[in-house]
Amino acid sequence: MVYKLTKDATTEQLEAAGLGANFANHDGAMFYNNAAGVPWTAAYIAAKGDPIADLYEDIAAEEKARATYQWLIDLTDDVDIQDSLKFLREREIVHSLRFKEAVEILKADREQKKIY
Repeated sequence: MVYKLTKDATTEQLEAAGLGANFANHDGAMFYNNAAGVPWTAAYIAAKGDPIADLYEDIAAEEKARATYQWLIDLTDDVDIQDSLKFLREREIVHSLRFKEAVEILKADREQKKIY
């Protein structure tokens, strides 16, 4: 989507949009930052080692992504971009539901008496 929105932009347009520094460092390549310009890092990945705790972390991430896609939908009037974002938002909802199902499966298994 970012490529679609910037592929024909001039350097002057990129600079006016606040993307001059990104263009100077990366040309037209994608460089993963959050909305505040903070670069992505693997430190954002949270894992405890407990499957249920990790799944709750995944659920939270999916819900945050869903909210972000909704905010992006609200920011644009481009119907094609909105459609793409709506697809991605729905995908996050499905992921969240599947993770919630997995949590319930793990909880049920944990509560069963183990006989060895």
